[in-house]
This record gives sequence, C-alpha cells and structure tokens, in this order.
Amino acid sequence: MIAKGETLEATTDRLCREIELRLPEVWCSVLRVERNGLLYPLAGPSFPAAYTALLEGLMVGPLVGSCGSAAYLGAGVAVTDIASDPRWLEFKKPVLALGFRACWSSPIQAADGTVLGTFAFYFRETRGPTLRERELVESCASLCAIALERHQRVIERERRAFVDALTDLPNRAGFDVALERLPCAEPGSWALLALDLDNLKTINDTFGHATGDALLQTIASRVSDIVAPDRVFRVGGDEFAVILQGAEAIADIEHVVQRIRDALAVPAECNGHVILPRATIGGAVLSPEDTDAMSVREHADYALYDAKENGRGGFVLYSPGIGSTIETRIEVIRDVGAALREGRIDAFYQPIVRLDTREIVGFEALCRLRKSSGDIVSAAAFQHATSDAGVASQLTERMMAIVAADARSWLVRGLPLQHVGINITSADFHSGTLYARLEAAFGRENVPLEHIILEVTESVYLGQRDPVVAREIKALRGHGLRVALDDFGTGYASLTHLLTVPVDIIKIDKAFIDRLAKDDPSLAIVEGLVDIARKLDIKIIAEGIEGEAQASLLTDIGCRLGQGYLFSKAVPREIASDLMRLFGQSRNAQLSKQMKRRADKAVRGATR
Repeated sequence: MIAKGETLEATTDRLCREIELRLPEVWCSVLRVERNGLLYPLAGPSFPAAYTALLEGLMVGPLVGSCGSAAYLGAGVAVTDIASDPRWLEFKKPVLALGFRACWSSPIQAADGTVLGTFAFYFRETRGPTLRERELVESCASLCAIALERHQRVIERERRAFVDALTDLPNRAGFDVALERLPCAEPGSWALLALDLDNLKTINDTFGHATGDALLQTIASRVSDIVAPDRVFRVGGDEFAVILQGAEAIADIEHVVQRIRDALAVPAECNGHVILPRATIGGAVLSPEDTDAMSVREHADYALYDAKENGRGGFVLYSPGIGSTIETRIEVIRDVGAALREGRIDAFYQPIVRLDTREIVGFEALCRLRKSSGDIVSAAAFQHATSDAGVASQLTERMMAIVAADARSWLVRGLPLQHVGINITSADFHSGTLYARLEAAFGRENVPLEHIILEVTESVYLGQRDPVVAREIKALRGHGLRVALDDFGTGYASLTHLLTVPVDIIKIDKAFIDRLAKDDPSLAIVEGLVDIARKLDIKIIAEGIEGEAQASLLTDIGCRLGQGYLFSKAVPREIASDLMRLFGQSRNAQLSKQMKRRADKAVRGATR
C-alpha cells in the first residue's frame, strides 16, 4: 500500500486490522505527531469515534497517557495499570469505560530520531507486552515510519507547490485554489486587495537582491499582521493579494488599506540598509454583478492599474467606470501593438526656431500612427499605450530607427540639420540599455549622436522620484548627449532638482505660454525662469507659441527659442525637408512674414 501511494489513513488502518486479526485480545491505534507537538489520530479501527475524538489535538507531554508520554520521551511507555498510573490520571475514565486496563505505546521515529507518531496496544488485563508483541510492534513501527515519512514528503511537496519559499506565504497557485473555493452567492461577503510593492527593481539594482528579498519578507510579515485572521498571498515578484472575509474589514475597506499603508510606512532594516517601503493598492468587493471570483480578481487588477496610473503609493477601490477605462487602454495598447507590427508608426517633425530671425535650429520628432484607412493619429490619441512598458519601449525603438534614417537622408542632401529631439519614456530609462540602443540605431545610419536631443517629460523626470531616471540622465550626459526637460511647469516643477539632476534644455509648457500677457503672472514666472536658466547655462525653449504677441513678449524677456503653430505644425519628413532648406539657420536673413507665409502654404492640409 505504501509503494502504491495509498493514503496514510488507509494504510495505517489496514495495518491495525491485520494486527488485531493476529492478536484478537489487543486493540491497536496509530497517532501522528505534528511539528508543533500536537497529537492526531490516524487509525484505531476498533475504537469508537467518540474516544478517538478526545485525542484530537492533545499536546504531547510526560503525563499524557501512554502515547503522549512515548512521543514526548521518544521511548516506549508500558503502563500495566491505567487506573493507578499517574500518566493516565487526566485521561483514564474513557479508556477504563471501554474495558481496558493496560496500554503499551511505542514511538514511531524517523531516521534522524524525530518522533513522527505512536503505535499503541491496549490490553484488557493489567500486563505488559509479550515478546511476540514486541517483535510485531517493532516491525509495525518501522512500517509506520516509512509511511509517515513518505506522507511528510508528499505534504512537503504539496506545501512547496502552494507556498512561496521566501515569504512562507501561499503563492499564486495557492491563491488560485483559495479563490476558486470562495462562495460568490452573497454580495459583499468578501473583498480582494491587490498590492504592488513600489520600486523593488530599483532596490535590487541599487542594494542587491538580498536586500530586496529582506524587504519582501518584511512586507509579507507586516501585511499579514494587519489583516489577520484574513490571508495574504504572494502572487508575483513584487505582487501580493489579500482576501478579506471579516465583516468589519469589508465594511471599512479603506481603513484596512490605511492601516496597511501606515504599517508599510515604517522604515525597514533590510540586509544592513534602511528602506522605506511603499505599495500601490487596488481593491474590489464581491458585487451582485460578479458571477465568479475571477471577475472580482479582474476588478481588483483594474483598480491597481488605475492606482498606478494616478501616481504610485495610492489606493483605488474598483467601480464600473474604471473597468471601462482600463478596457479602453487595453484596446489602445492592442492597436498600437498591431501598428508596430505592420509598420504603421511614423515620425512627424515640428520645427524649433530662433524667435528673432525665425530660422529653424532643430526639430522635435513626434510619434504618429497611420490607421489602415490612411488617416493619421497623433500621439495624444494613443498616449495610454505608453503605460505598457513593452509597447513604450517598442515605440521608442521604432522612433529611433525612423529619426536616424531621416537624419542620414538630410545630412547626405546637405540640409542644415542641427538636432532632432526624441521623446524618452520611463520604461526606456529602466531598460538599462538606452545608450546602447541609441548607439545601435544611429550607428547603423552613421549619424553622430550630437544631432540628437533626448526629451524627457517633467512627470518622468520628477513625478516618480525615481533614482534610476536621475542616474540614467547623468550617465547619458556623461556620454555627451543633451537632455531636454519637456512640459516644464505642469505639476512637479522644482528648480532645485536641476542642481542634482541637471539638464541642457528646459521646454516651458504651453500652459504658461497660453496665458502670456503683460498683466498676467505667467510673464513674471517665465521671465524669472529665463533669467535663472541663463545663469545656469541652460537653454530655454517656449512650447505652444500660437501668436505674434506671445513671440514678441518672449523675445523681450530674453527667450531665444520656441516652437508652435505660429511657425509650423508637426509635418511629414518631406515637408520638414522643404522647411529646413528654406529656413534652416545657415541660410540666414529670412523674413518672419515670408517664413510664415511659405510655411503656411507648405503645411496646408498637413495633419497635426
């Protein structure tokens, strides 16, 4: 039976029955001993269920009958008179009521001496075991040891299959099983939290994986303590899940989340480093519309996704509108992925000009998607796709290849190309290969990287407070590349960051330029910024210039460079070539009205 893998209960029951057939005057029992020292009945075919139930969960000890004492001592215990033996003082009534007067119990031990269980004979006379009985028990105890050890190996394999080795929490497989068994008939009976530990990759890269592992263990312990007796699961590298079933917790789920966030906010000592943990959390409660647990899981993931989009470290509880938004994002990501595969991603170019002479000094390359119908879609329409790191990285890779080929074409034709700005996403900085990718793309076309400016939005530069971005910007500038801070002033502006993470160019966001007037505070802000940038040897480019009055005011306060519809929309490469030939800086002396007139004609009909 052991060799065939039959259950431990069936095997030990059969063993006891075989012994009792050979020794009719004896009743036989087998108990197992858990690691925590508790006894649990395995077999006792002749004993009534009421008696075996009394043994369930007893702690081993020197005065716990014959079996508990044998397990505690690791040696056989022969009690020849249950009625008078002190080891049976608390347990003798039920066994005496069954007509037994003596009990001999032997420990079942593993090869290393660990007690796995006990094997006992009960006698109706006051006596000890005979020689034959000792021989039988010796054989039986060996068989039981083999069966118990095999059972433990099976249990351990099952445990490893469903338990995360690092945190000792149930893993994704364990989570899936638990989720399947949750009832979904009563709305509001349970809720699910999805937690994503922030910046684990950064911590691993900066301090080493041992520190990251220690942080994961800390997170597991803290969250488990907060939500107990509800269960926590580690479902991925930096992902955890919590199933809440307590009525109070579900009724005030935001309070539970706040307690988790407060617990995580305490600095953690991890492998000699002090880390400040933080997690982004999404939640969902079983609703009347949820037909199964998987829909709740999906809703919690949607909420987590939305929380990440709104800024890491926050919490979002699922509502139906979130699902629609996420589904739209997924659809956009799918569409952009298809466009990448089918070669329908292209670059349009918006000129950057000198405000005094209106000469073109460079371009910003802007991503465009060409639909199957031929219509051109601006990047704003598929901005959500860049929230997917893989898609964002592929878009950048495609733009690098296009810009490199266009730049080579312009240089070969002798056009006065100075530089082209390429927008870089957070995913590009975290790839760890950004400079190598730039070298490869532009090296293939033999275009020097001095013709490239990397544009990073203010939200990526400052909003995520990500040390990886700061480190990569420093490294890129160390290689001689120029970096422009795009959309400056849209929410995270802080000039002090320029002292620790300097850039070469600041692009003032259109929101400031739209309000630019002599009596508007925007003028004072922009003027102050221009003055500070000049003293820091940082160039300023004003974005979104649409009127001559704006251009004039900017010129008056010392801003030399700008871009916007006043000069040109973003245009295809052929029109960009014409504009460069007509108004490139090396051609000089182009009158502003003439440029405006010719540019308008050149871009007439061009899509934004």
